Amino acid sequence: MASAATQLITPIRFIKGVGPARSKALSQAGIETVEDLLYYFPRRHLDRTSITDCKDLKKDSVVTIVGTVKSCGMKIIRRGKLFQALIEDGTGFLTLTWFNGAAYVKKSIKVGDRLAIHGKVDFYRGFQIVHPEYDKLDIDSEPLSTGSVIPLYPLNQTLRSAGLAHRSLRKFIRNIQNQLDNIPDFYTDDFKQKYYLIDRKDALSAIHFAKDVAHLKKAIYRLKFDEHFFLQLGVALKKETLDRIGTNPLNKTGLYAKLIYDQLDFELTIAQKRVLKEIHDDMKKPVMMNRLLQGDVGCGKTIIAILASAIAVGNKVQVAIMAPTEILAHQHFEVFKKYADKAQISTALLVGNLKSKERKSILEALADGRINIVVGTHALIQKDVEFKTLGLVIVDEQHRFGVLQRGDLVSSKGTKSTLFSDDGYSYSPYFIHYVLW
Repeated sequence: MASAATQLITPIRFIKGVGPARSKALSQAGIETVEDLLYYFPRRHLDRTSITDCKDLKKDSVVTIVGTVKSCGMKIIRRGKLFQALIEDGTGFLTLTWFNGAAYVKKSIKVGDRLAIHGKVDFYRGFQIVHPEYDKLDIDSEPLSTGSVIPLYPLNQTLRSAGLAHRSLRKFIRNIQNQLDNIPDFYTDDFKQKYYLIDRKDALSAIHFAKDVAHLKKAIYRLKFDEHFFLQLGVALKKETLDRIGTNPLNKTGLYAKLIYDQLDFELTIAQKRVLKEIHDDMKKPVMMNRLLQGDVGCGKTIIAILASAIAVGNKVQVAIMAPTEILAHQHFEVFKKYADKAQISTALLVGNLKSKERKSILEALADGRINIVVGTHALIQKDVEFKTLGLVIVDEQHRFGVLQRGDLVSSKGTKSTLFSDDGYSYSPYFIHYVLW
């Protein structure tokens, strides 16, 4: 008998009851293997203990109702059209009303459909819920017979057209779990005990077939822990990889930084001096720097960025400063140029609305190294932008701009941003991420 690990990668078409047509529909939903199906989690769960009867409805209460559509249709009103459905649960009736998306809901809901409804109760000529959340339940199966917690899966039109419903997915998953004696776990027993984790197999079972809400919560906790754990592991591995990227140390402080520093009309604070030293210490290392510089408005981050840029230029490399908008790019350029001019450092502004002749001139100067510091927006990561020796990148507002663009600046340019010194040593630019203003 194949191991559980091997069974997890078994194509979905080999599951009893699936077949070629259904496997094609499942594949379009991203479900191609046994493991994919186990990890096709319910969109939400219906707790049968929280279901309210229509006879117990109260205005302004938030409820979950399970009932059958007795009538439905479009209605014309002065402001346009609305769609209404009347459902009955054996104890009473409730009207469902949709003003927005009425045409779409009309195609989705039909007389006889069994629905799980969730929303806030209003009263207008009877109890109603406007724009409720709803899920179609299996018509030929009493929803409460599935246990106290009913899983409701994402069902697109492709799945529905292939005859797949909540019941179908539950059946397939149940068949899988009956065949898998031991799904391998990621953690040791001691580790699971330390962090109050249930077994992986139990979690994958409970997310689909929870005995009760408490059981479901344990499953969700375990599966979210897995997601967070492997995300952090991926970040750690990425950091380790970055730490191995060789780069040419920028050991000199250089004349440019000294010229700017000597002309300051204020003294740097102890904190500013400490941060600048830490940045330069990182720049002296033969590994790629990835540093966040943050602080309150007016605390002096900009002058740190300017001096760090001057240090980089003093080591014969170029600096790129990325801003999220052209307005910010112009503001940064004016400030950087003011200090750079004092040290005779060449600067340029590269934004999207430049005339072709001016843009061409800047690109040529960047490529041959005549421009030391360039400030710009996404225009910096266009394919035709090349640097001779890009050594420092400063990204403004990392939380809004810079994660993917930062990768583009390095990876999409290939040798344009992977530098080679005179001794053939390859290196990549250092990074500082922060809010400049």
